[in-house]
Amino acid sequence: MADVNPTSAQTTRSPSSTSAAFLRRLQEHAPNSTQLAGLLTLLVTGAILLLLTGLTVAATVLALIFFSPLIIVSSPIWVPAGTFLFLLTTGFLSMCGFGIVLVAVLSWMYRYSRGLHPPGSDRVDYARSRIYDTATHVKDYAREYGGYLQSKVKDAAPGA
Repeated sequence: MADVNPTSAQTTRSPSSTSAAFLRRLQEHAPNSTQLAGLLTLLVTGAILLLLTGLTVAATVLALIFFSPLIIVSSPIWVPAGTFLFLLTTGFLSMCGFGIVLVAVLSWMYRYSRGLHPPGSDRVDYARSRIYDTATHVKDYAREYGGYLQSKVKDAAPGA
């Protein structure tokens, strides 16, 4: 009779075997000590940064409360000075950026003129050949059309 219904023995498990299987599966997926140390480090670092963020926000709000009368009284001095410093900083950073771009362009042109094939040189060569071909076609067309106009001018003024 045990052979008649073999699945019934498998479906009825005792509670201790179910919990043992659960604990075995839990132990297989448990983090190792390195992962646990990394998680702990992440949590501690996150907590410290969150605390520092809160302290920074609180200090900023308190500073604005205490120094707002001074800021309001001295604003006729700070606004022009701030505008001047902003324009000065913007101009300086712009000139630095333009200088870096100029150095990069000059370096590219030097490498291109030396035949070192910098990035994009194939596009420049292709554009140069297209411009040359177009100029050649325009020149040939002008010769043909110019000859046509010369014959028309001679027809209009035979003595010319």
